[in-house]
Amino acid sequence: MNTTEQVEKILADTSLSTELQNIAQKVLKQERITFDEGVYLYENAELGYLGVLANYIREQKHGDKTYFNRNFHLEPTNLCVYDCKFCSYSRLIKQKEEGWALTMDQMLDIVKKYDTEPVTEVHIVGGVLPQYDMDFYMKLFTAIKDHRPDLHVKALTPVEYHYIFKKAKVDYATGMNMMKEAGLESMPGGGAEIFHPEIREQIAKDKCTGEQWLAIHEEWHKLGMRSNATMLYGHIEEFKHRVDHMEKLRELQDRTGGFQTFIPLKFRNQHNQMSNVAESSVIEDLRNYAIARIYMDNFDHIKAYWAMISRETAQLSLNYGVDDIDGTLDDTTKIYSMAGAEEQTPAMSTRELVNLIKQVGRKAIERDTLYNVVTDFENVVFEEEKKPQYYKLPVVN
Repeated sequence: MNTTEQVEKILADTSLSTELQNIAQKVLKQERITFDEGVYLYENAELGYLGVLANYIREQKHGDKTYFNRNFHLEPTNLCVYDCKFCSYSRLIKQKEEGWALTMDQMLDIVKKYDTEPVTEVHIVGGVLPQYDMDFYMKLFTAIKDHRPDLHVKALTPVEYHYIFKKAKVDYATGMNMMKEAGLESMPGGGAEIFHPEIREQIAKDKCTGEQWLAIHEEWHKLGMRSNATMLYGHIEEFKHRVDHMEKLRELQDRTGGFQTFIPLKFRNQHNQMSNVAESSVIEDLRNYAIARIYMDNFDHIKAYWAMISRETAQLSLNYGVDDIDGTLDDTTKIYSMAGAEEQTPAMSTRELVNLIKQVGRKAIERDTLYNVVTDFENVVFEEEKKPQYYKLPVVN
């Protein structure tokens, strides 16, 4: 039974509510669901129903293709002026003995460590500190591009940009243009958390507002550039807050078309100020991915970070709307492990990642940051591995 027939079977199911049948009809006709319908899905839809609709949309857009990229993380510091309640990663300045703050040379040394590896992207995010100002990051981006012009610089969230632009006394439009001129090529989606002030005030009241986060991405999009978007779910928010968050992203995407990927981020409760809040179940994780795929009709891609949710859950997510599972990042990143993710040293070779995708009947596609195809692994054979090595180049038969 193909995905269209599966949706039609749902439409023939007289045990379903009128609301769920109407939503399925909209999906089949490629029509947008409303805010109220999004909330209704969270409150009433079972996992199997959601999986059928989300997988239908996923396969209409991408078939069996599942994307990943070869990247590494550069984290300048985990010290931060902000005190987000959910964050397991950052430390306040007064806790500097528990953190790190890299120099420019140390950061460039990390980049140079990958000179012989076929990575296509450096992902730069970290804490917010006064010394990492506008001039610092402009020099860093320029130095990276001078050293390795082919390496895509995806860097910093609106939380960081809001702080450094305010410190430099420049508006968002001017600041983003200056960053582009310095070598910035795209923006990650972090720092979005939950936009609604009812929740944001409780979990991240000091940093940029939801409106400011959106405004910075909008200025970046106006320059013809691309970015990602996230949502931190599974903590103290209600379903209406999740849908409100996705609605605001959907509205901005309607105006600019600049977002590439939506990434639901699972709240992890270890080593932070919200450790009393229970984590969402795997079933709820899958429901959330599926509803995101149904709701975010103008986003091309839905991504799951395998390093955060586990390899097995990432495989399952590929049947619930997800078509991207991030990259072959190695243990340069501590964001996931410090939050209590299953992957304490998140590293996966290209061979392992390709096999992970193929094991569930999907086609592995290596992409660059902008989703240009680098390698279609359907007809690729790997060299015999003589020793453990990440980012090992495949040899085409």
